[in-house]
Amino acid sequence: MLGSRSEAEDAVQETWLRFASTSPDPANLRAWLTTVTGRICLDLLRSARVRRETYVGQWLPEPIVTRLPAGIDPADEVTEHEQVGLALLVVLERLTPEQRVAFVLHDVFAVPFDAIATALDTTPAAARQLATRARRTLADPGAPRHTADLAEQRRVMSAFMDAAQRGDLDGLARILAPDVVAIGDGNGLAPAAHKPVTGATQVSRFVLGLFRQVERYQSVRAEPVLVNGDIGLLIDAVDASGTPVLMVMVPTSADGRITALYNQLNPSKLVGVPRPDPATTAWPPRI
Repeated sequence: MLGSRSEAEDAVQETWLRFASTSPDPANLRAWLTTVTGRICLDLLRSARVRRETYVGQWLPEPIVTRLPAGIDPADEVTEHEQVGLALLVVLERLTPEQRVAFVLHDVFAVPFDAIATALDTTPAAARQLATRARRTLADPGAPRHTADLAEQRRVMSAFMDAAQRGDLDGLARILAPDVVAIGDGNGLAPAAHKPVTGATQVSRFVLGLFRQVERYQSVRAEPVLVNGDIGLLIDAVDASGTPVLMVMVPTSADGRITALYNQLNPSKLVGVPRPDPATTAWPPRI
């Protein structure tokens, strides 16, 4: 709903505090919790829009990074699809707060529209219309596509890393969709492009420059991880000035090509991310 783990935890905590002070207990607890949590999320989404007007550069959601068990191929890892993928979270930013609440509650959690209407203080018909408009926005052909399963993600990621490490500009461009977009989130706290980089040629040049920079870092460690259920890359290094750099790179792909590349460098959004094991990881990583 929020794209922020810390804000999600705050919303749950606030809901619990309100429930603990409610007497007697609600007759329909599920409906009560849905309404209260939905309203809290709506308030947070509205205030987040105001805060992001002063955000430095591009904004990306907080990644939920899961380390793969030793000896497990990322393509064989079975994940529960309870998490909303990073690609969808990025596209959800196109929605109004009301559309986002209606869409997530109904399409992700199967909450009926009468309950959603209560949370939004509107009618069921209006709630249904909000969800419909949200689906139309999310179906925009201009939004990055992400349809690959884990096995395909692993294959594409491996080809991407191989071309980038060899400095193969043409080979890298062939792996990228013509309308690919690269977005980095540093919020002024880490080096990241302030505007999206678009197009296969421009993104290829950007990636090669990024990899040349990483290779100049000290003690670079990297490992494949699951990021919101999809395959990504966790990079931990120290730059030339001795400053620690932690990065989570997540490509999204469809039809055998990368359609978007998300690069999270904002330290405040990587607080809970596990560091690569120095005993088992190095640069370049094995995908």
